[in-house]
Amino acid sequence: MQKRTLGKNLDVSAVGLGCMTMSGGYGASGSKQEMISVIRGAVERGVTFFDTAQTYGPFANEELVGEALAPFRGSVVIATKFGFKYEDDGSGPRNAGVDSRPEYIKRGVEDSLRRLRVDAIALFYQHRVDPSVPIEDVAGTVKELIQAGKVKHFGMSEAAAETIRRAHSIQPVTAVQSEYSLWWKRPQEEVLPMLEELGIGFVPYSPLGKGFLTGKITQETTFGSSDLRSRIPRFSAEARKTNQALVDLLAVISKRKNATSAQIALAWLLAQKPWIVPIPGTTKLARAEENIGAAAVELTHDDLRDIDSTASNITVQGARYPEELERMTYR
Repeated sequence: MQKRTLGKNLDVSAVGLGCMTMSGGYGASGSKQEMISVIRGAVERGVTFFDTAQTYGPFANEELVGEALAPFRGSVVIATKFGFKYEDDGSGPRNAGVDSRPEYIKRGVEDSLRRLRVDAIALFYQHRVDPSVPIEDVAGTVKELIQAGKVKHFGMSEAAAETIRRAHSIQPVTAVQSEYSLWWKRPQEEVLPMLEELGIGFVPYSPLGKGFLTGKITQETTFGSSDLRSRIPRFSAEARKTNQALVDLLAVISKRKNATSAQIALAWLLAQKPWIVPIPGTTKLARAEENIGAAAVELTHDDLRDIDSTASNITVQGARYPEELERMTYR
C-alpha cells in the first residue's frame, strides 16, 4: 500500500477505512466479530488509517475500532471526532445537538481514549462547527490536549475555509474531512485551494457517494427506515434515474482500465492532490480489498480529462443531506 502524508508529518495509507457503517447508519451491519475481522483484514492488506467518531453508534463504533485495532497499537492511525452532545433519558443516549465547549471536549477525550484503548488520539476532528463557541476556543482547547499528550493532531470536518484558517492560526490543523466525490465537488471551490496554501491534508468521506458510484444501487433499490439514505433527496427514485449518468461514465472508464467503478471513483480522488486520502466505508472485506486496489489504478491525463469533461455536463439531482443536516455544514 502506498503512503501519503497529511499535514506536516502524519503518514497514513493512501486509502483508509471509514468505520461508521459497522455500527449502523446504512441499515443493519454484521456482527461485532465480523466487523472486527473486516478491520483486521484491512490492516493485513496494508491499511493504516481508520476513521470513527464519538457519535457513531453512538460510542459503540469507537469501542469496536478500539477492540479491533488493539493488537496493532503503534502501527495504525485512528482518527475520531468530538462535537456532538449526548444525554441519556433512561432509554439510551439521545443526540442533544452540537457542543464544542472546552469542558465538554476535555471530558469527551477521556472517554474516547478509554473506548479506543490508546494513550493518545492520533487525529482528533471537530465533527461539526459549533456556532455558539468561537473556533479559537476550540482550537485552543485541542492545543492544550496536544500539549498534555492526549491528542497528537487536530482536524476539522465540514468547516468553511475561513473557519479553518482561523483555527489553524491557533493550533495547526493537520487534516480536514469533508464529503468529496465525483457527485459532490464543493470542496474544490474554496477549501482545497486554502488547504494547499496552508499545507493541510484532506480526507474525503463518502468518496463513493454513499455507495451510489459503485453501480450497485439502481432505481429499484429500496432503503430501510434505519438507512440514512432513505431520507436523502439525492437517493429518491427520480434523482437516481437522473444521476445514473455518472455511474454510466464510471462504467465506461472502468472497462477501459480493467478496474471497477468504485476503483475509478477513488482513483479520481487520489489523482486530484497527493495529500488527499479517501476513507471509503464498508462492512465487507471483499469490498475493502476492492477499495484498496484503487491505489494501484493510474489514471492518465486523457482519462482524467474524459472523466472531468463528461462529468461537467451531468447535473446531479437532489440535495446530499436532509435540510437539518445540511445546515450544520460549511460554517
